[in-house]
Formats: sequence, structure tokens, C-alpha cells
Amino acid sequence: MSGDSADQTADISQEERARYARHLSLPELGIEGQRHLKAASVLCVGSGGLGSPLLLYLAAAGVGRIGIVDFDVVDHSNLQRQVIHGTSSVGEDKVVSARARINDLNPFCRVDTYNTRITPTNALELFRPYDLICDGTDNFPSRYLINDACVLLGKPCIYGSVQGFEGQVSVFNLTASSPDYRDLVPEPPPPGLVPSCAQGGVLGVMPGLIGLLQATEAIKVITGIGQPLDGRLLVVDGLAMRFREFRLQPIPERPVIDRLIDYEAFCGASGVGSVPEDMEGMDSVSVQELKQRLDAGEALVLVDVRNPPEAEVAVIPGAELIPLATIESGEAVERIRALSADKPLFVHCKLGGRSAKAVQALAGHGIRAINVEGGIDAWSQQIDPGVPRY
Repeated sequence: MSGDSADQTADISQEERARYARHLSLPELGIEGQRHLKAASVLCVGSGGLGSPLLLYLAAAGVGRIGIVDFDVVDHSNLQRQVIHGTSSVGEDKVVSARARINDLNPFCRVDTYNTRITPTNALELFRPYDLICDGTDNFPSRYLINDACVLLGKPCIYGSVQGFEGQVSVFNLTASSPDYRDLVPEPPPPGLVPSCAQGGVLGVMPGLIGLLQATEAIKVITGIGQPLDGRLLVVDGLAMRFREFRLQPIPERPVIDRLIDYEAFCGASGVGSVPEDMEGMDSVSVQELKQRLDAGEALVLVDVRNPPEAEVAVIPGAELIPLATIESGEAVERIRALSADKPLFVHCKLGGRSAKAVQALAGHGIRAINVEGGIDAWSQQIDPGVPRY
């Protein structure tokens, strides 16, 4: 990207020279590298855990035009890792909060905001004006969509992902012979196999570390310095503080990407926590109905099928914690059978998806259970705001 795509004549003012003095002192970067940064345009999809350090350091480095795609609003649970936002921004659109922080950090950056969800309908239009795309998302449908749109448009993609104490970074589609995300993950994993950050948790500094590595790769690609992670996957273990590198090559027999598809269907996900199609029509109640039964003193059993660390964050009083994995393995079935021998059985999780799976698994053992729609998240929003959302 240090060639024709950058404006070689981008003017660097005296004020900018003072701002970027540490860059200008680097022989590998210098004034020409800073001109490339000023002439570059980068689109970041997501302004959350990964997007926060990405956006901050691209702006601080002097990238001339930065685009932000995000449809979410700032929540208190974001602040543990999404450091571009602050407490005063809670309830505000993330793109608005991020833009204000960037404008304060570096007024020489032009910031474009797109308060929308990325879809197969708008992805190509959103990506086309930018030189480089940074993936700051946290789900498989978005990653495949971003990848395929970059391939179709010939745009490099800076990839990053985080889970728990681990993260990954790579540069996809840098050249016509470079690997892309489909060479790393040819097929999406079965829904529910890989827990979300909300389910599995994430150490707050890990998105910061991975996002900084993504920003480093973006700067290298823009300025043409160093060796980008093209054909290389960097895997970071935060607990051991170990960095490992794996070679990544294009899969010769992989189908050609010639169009954008329905990525939710491709990944078998109609939405995080949604009830799978083959489970629709099962017995269910709303959180309001559950609250009415509890207030009436009805003798019932409420089982929480989330993971123990989630229960450390928030609980519905009186619920029995029995993780979904122990139900699907059969380990907890007899315990549940005993608990619900003469009482109606209600099952909840965070959003309703895992509890629906539990209802189906218990039915296979002859145990009737009722799914609580919306889970503890709906309980927090509609019944008891004192229960933390996460």
C-alpha cells in the first residue's frame, strides 16, 4: 500500500511534524511513511474490545481517514475492555462516543461513522472507499462476511479475535496469492460450540493486546515497512505470555468467492442466544409470567444452565445452577429428575438459546421443562434492573 494507493504529496504541516516527531525520527518510517499514513483510509468494523485500541492508535499514528461501523450503544459491561468509551458515554451510540474520543485525540483525522449493522447488502458499499479493512467483530457470520467482501473488492483485511485469555492476529488478502479467513476456518463451527465472550468471559486486557497488534499490522501495511503477518497466524496465550506463529496457506480446492451470501444461515445462527428452528414451538414462558408465578408462591423449580463464572456476575434468586454441558452429557439428569419430581420445571440461561437446548435434551430423558424466554438478560431489563447485565 506504499505505492500508487497513497498520495505521495500529502502535506505534513509544522504542527503535524511536531505531533509525529517520534515517527519522523524512525529511518524506516520518516516523513514519507507519515505521508502514507495521512493519505490512507481505514475502515474498522466494530468499536468494542478490539476496535477501541485499533481506533485509538490508528488515530494517534496519523491515519488521515478512519471509518467506524457499529450499531451498538455503550453499556456499563463494555467498560472493562472497550477503553475508547467512558462512563459518561453509557447509553450513547458507540460510533458517536468513539468519534468524540478520536477527535479529541487527533483533530487531523477525518472520522466517518456508520451507525448500522454490517450486512451482505451494505458491506461492499461501506468497504469500497477505504484502502484497508480492520475486523473488530466477535462472531463468525460477520468474520466471513468481512472476509468475502474484502476478497471481492481486493482489500487487505487485518484480522483479530479474542476469547478468554487467548487471541489471534493475521493479515488476510494482502495480495492475490495471500490466504484469507476461509483458509483459517474453512467451515464455521457448529452453533454453540464456541462460547461467546459473554458466556466464556474475556480478560479485559486481551482485546487491548490483540487490537494493538492489529494496529501495528495496519500501519506496516499502509507504509510498506517490515514483514506483515501475511500467510502467518500469530496466536497469543495471555496466561503463559507465550506467542506462537503458524504458517497459513491458501487451500487450493477451496471454492471461489464470487458473491456475498446469507452468512447467518451459513453459520447456522439466526442470532446470538436465539432458539434454534428445530426447537421452536416448545413450552415457554416470559419473564413476566415467571415472576407472577414466583410472587404467587407457586412451588416450582428454576434451573440456570449457564456456566459458573456467569452466575458469579448475575443470578435470578432461587435458581439452581446446573450447566448445560452436564445436562447434555447426562451427568445432571437424575438430579434434575429428583428436583422436579412433583413440581413444574423452568429453565433459563442468558438469552434463551442454551436453555432451549436444555429443554430438548431433558425431553429425551422424559423430563418436561419450560424455557424462560430471553433468560436472565430479559429478567434484568424487564423485572429487576438491579441484576447486572453482561
